[in-house]
Amino acid sequence: MVLSGLVPDTPLVSAVVIVVATGFIWFGSGWLETSAERLSAYYGLPAVVQGSIVVAVGSSFPELASVVFTALAGTFNMGVGAIVGSAIFNILVIPALSGLASDGELETNRTVVYKEAQFYMIAVSAVVVTFALAVIYLPVPDGPALQGQLTRPLALIPLLLYGLYLFIQWQDVSDHVAESAPDGIAVGREWGKLAASLVIILLAVEQLVGGVEVIGQTFGIPEFLAGVTIIAAATSLPDTLVSVRSAQADKSVTSLGNVLGSNTFDLLVAIPVGVLIIGSVPVDFAVAVPMLGVLTLATVLLFTFLRTDLSVTNLESYTLLCAYLLFVAWVVAETVGLTQFIRGA
Repeated sequence: MVLSGLVPDTPLVSAVVIVVATGFIWFGSGWLETSAERLSAYYGLPAVVQGSIVVAVGSSFPELASVVFTALAGTFNMGVGAIVGSAIFNILVIPALSGLASDGELETNRTVVYKEAQFYMIAVSAVVVTFALAVIYLPVPDGPALQGQLTRPLALIPLLLYGLYLFIQWQDVSDHVAESAPDGIAVGREWGKLAASLVIILLAVEQLVGGVEVIGQTFGIPEFLAGVTIIAAATSLPDTLVSVRSAQADKSVTSLGNVLGSNTFDLLVAIPVGVLIIGSVPVDFAVAVPMLGVLTLATVLLFTFLRTDLSVTNLESYTLLCAYLLFVAWVVAETVGLTQFIRGA
């Protein structure tokens, strides 16, 4: 319920709550970005690790919170939709905006292309395999043909893969020769600022999810599609802010590392955490897999652009934006019944 029943659960009030909560998410992400950058500089982390771990995990906190709250509310499909929709937004929109905001082309390097991007594609495959195992071995009794029960043991599969990802990043950090830490960084203050930003984002996402639930129930929007569109775009704001600002500061590696690292965290950690909290949740394979297929196509498109001359040009940025608009149009078509590729949504 929006604001714990302090205000009416009407569509208009819920829309205002969504806008205000989105603003707080944006505000909290600003604190998160600055504190994460200063802490990374203090501890001498490489740019790619700073983007793919420190900043990415922090800016992915809204997605993690959305999964937790939707799981507790019994609308886990909305949380999964938010993760997949956010991942598609991150892959198509954020690199495009970062490329347009940078001075010239958005430069990358082989580390981002061959380690971050390829590991991210493995993460997408791991989620599909985990969902498939749930359908094959733990089908929902008397439920749809392609609905399975995602349990805690199955949730450990993507978590273990993320552990491998952290191990690889730790190896990079151990081989990195860090520059001297800049003066004037109050470590305790920055950690406190980081914690405060996460609390702000947590509270804002809780209200955001409540508002979206009311809107969805009023207009008959399926949980998964509501998560893919409204929640996904709002929770992607921190990633957008961090990546665009990094690109403007000529830190393209950090910008792209944040996008790929954030998506890797969302798929391999955020979804399993929701399962670990609840214990067991139903997963509709017929709904999730088409969206993950779109995510795979979006990833292939971005990977192709990144590998071509190790940069993203303005033309490629506009192409990515057009691809996202096509995705939104398809989601709208699914919602109103013009297309029926997502069965059971």
